Parts: sequence; structure tokens; C-alpha cells
Amino acid sequence: MRGLRLALNTSVAVLVLSLPFAATAASRASSTVGMPIVATAVTAADASRAQPAARGSIAASRNPVTVAAEGAHPIQEVTIHEGDTLATMANFYDVSIESIAFANGISDAQSIQLGQTLKIPPAEGALYTVKDGDSVETVAARFKVDPSVIMSYNRVYFEPEHFAPGQLIFVRGAELPSLQPQRVTSAVLRGPSFAGAPARTGRLAWPVAGVITQYFWAGHTGVDIAAPYGTGLGADDDGVVTATGWVAVGGLHVCIQHVGGLESCYYHTSYVYAEVGDKVARGQIVATIGLTGVTTGPHVHWECKQGNQFVSCLTQ
Repeated sequence: MRGLRLALNTSVAVLVLSLPFAATAASRASSTVGMPIVATAVTAADASRAQPAARGSIAASRNPVTVAAEGAHPIQEVTIHEGDTLATMANFYDVSIESIAFANGISDAQSIQLGQTLKIPPAEGALYTVKDGDSVETVAARFKVDPSVIMSYNRVYFEPEHFAPGQLIFVRGAELPSLQPQRVTSAVLRGPSFAGAPARTGRLAWPVAGVITQYFWAGHTGVDIAAPYGTGLGADDDGVVTATGWVAVGGLHVCIQHVGGLESCYYHTSYVYAEVGDKVARGQIVATIGLTGVTTGPHVHWECKQGNQFVSCLTQ
């Protein structure tokens, strides 16, 4: 009897202990059966996202472009037509004569030809072709700018290959060599002959349509007229060129002797087209607005003398 009771108790204990294992097994079986259904649902919903795109193909909705450096402008190529000069081109494109000349290897401003193609820099500065042995630092030192100017504008930080031999780069704000116009250093031609010339009628014409920044007064011997760099300066009246060349403070200048002993001079010019002894007509372009000499901006110092006395050009 005791043996039967012990067997029954053992069987009950085994049954009780096996219940948790049976429940776990049933749960696992249930999960295994449900998984394919869930996976099928997710695959159907995300089919487009799940499919890998082949490398090298670009979706139709995308438009890949290279992002240009901030403030960068394209380099233009223009053809010289009749009437064009470096001065008029510089004035039109808002850069200096020197920047156009440097970009095109021009040393004589009067050497351009009809039909010639010129590169126009994107701003004031130097278009420069990188040479073997160049570094950003040496090029920056040559043009007296910080190396970061070259690195930033030409995106050398991101694309170092932009500064490789043969590559054309732009150095913004570069210090450029001045064009050396023909100079007549000596002599001021005095006493030109006006035999048969009619007397002056009316007042002098303004040399340029600009803005007066300083009038004639006891402490200022002329009239300052501001205008864009490279703008042409017309003769204020008929006359003969009596002087041209460089002077202290005034820079590159040109003077014209008129009938009646009146002489007018233009200072701070960037280029002079006339030579001593040339007869010029009222309105004829004889020079261009510049920054030579001591000046705070592009303008002409228009100065007049009657005999040896300074007078206001606005009243002559």
C-alpha cells in the first residue's frame, strides 16, 4: 500500500514540475507559426525601400550639381570690336585695366586688335595659371594676399586638384603690376601757336559726367570729380597738349593749353592717350579716370590756371 502511494505522489510531482516547460514550448511553437505572416506584411509594405539601388544610377528626381564658392562669378571671354579699348572694357565690366591686361598677358594698352578675344576676370584680381613648383603660399605672397583667399575662392579646401599645374585660378584682390603708358618726362611744351584759332566761347566742358567730391577753394587748387575707374576723360575745350607724365602726389597727368592763356590739367589718371604737341578737340578722350598718385578713390583732379594763377574750372 505504501509503495502505491509513493508512486502516485511521485507521478503528481513530476506532472506539476513539467507544466512550465510545456507552456514555454507551446508559446514558442505559436510564435514560429506567426512569423512568416508578419514578415510578409512588412515586405509588401516596404518593398520599394527594401530594394537596393544599383551604384552609378541616379534617380530621375535628383539634379546633381557642383556647388560654386560663395561670391564666385564666371570668367567671360569677349571679342574686341571697333571703338573698344581696355579702358572702356574695364569700365563696362567693373574691373581695372590692369586686371584685364594681366589676365591676357598685355603690357601695352594700345596693342589690342579688332577681333582679338580677351578673358575678363570675374572681379578685381588676377587670373593666374598654376605652374610647376607653385604652392598656395608662394602664389599668395606674389600677389600680396592671404593664402585663405586662394583656398576659399578656388575651393582648394574641398578639391585640392584645383591648385594643380596648368589649372587657371583667380586671386581676388591681387596686387597687379601697373601698365606703363608712354611718358613724356621732360618737357612741358610752352607757348603753342594758336594763330588763326577763334576765341573761346562759353565755359569749359566737364571732363567726365561724375560727382563733385571737392570744390575749388583756397586750400584746394582744383575740382575733384569722382567716376568709375577707367571712365574716359574728354578735353574740356579745344587746345594743344602741353604736358603729360608722372608728378608727385598728382600721379599720371595731362595738361591742355587753350586760347587766351588758360591751361587745364587732369591728375590721378590711369592712362593718357595724348602726347605733347597733339591738338585736341573739345570732348575728345585724352585720358581715363584712375588712382595714380595720392588719392582715396577713382576720380580726376581737374585744375585750371590763367597765367600763373589758379582759378576754378567751373567758372572758366
